[in-house]
Amino acid sequence: QVQLVESGGGLVQAGGSLRLSCAASGSIFSVNAMGWYRQAPGKQRELVAAITSGGSTNYADSGKGRFTISRDNAKNTVYLQMNSLKPEDTAVYYCNANLRQRSLSGSYTYWGQGTQVTVSS
Repeated sequence: QVQLVESGGGLVQAGGSLRLSCAASGSIFSVNAMGWYRQAPGKQRELVAAITSGGSTNYADSGKGRFTISRDNAKNTVYLQMNSLKPEDTAVYYCNANLRQRSLSGSYTYWGQGTQVTVSS
């Protein structure tokens, strides 16, 4: 059994910062890419940022220059530092991880339950 638990969401004023964390736990053999997605009301879920096990990163244009994704491989944890937040960043933020469980062959993608980020103007 694998769990991804996010934390760090909340309410912040425009221009403020938040740091999201997501820890993967359970019977994990290895973790490949990890990422953050978001879904605003009435919109599709979209990629915010992703990071490989080697540290290569990829960002959506909306977050470039403002968001930074990082990870701690020893803790199976991914972070998203969000600066200069805008009202349009308001959404539920989900983390995901492509990982291999000890009891299974092959790697699968798992999702967290989501954390609300609300940016007021």
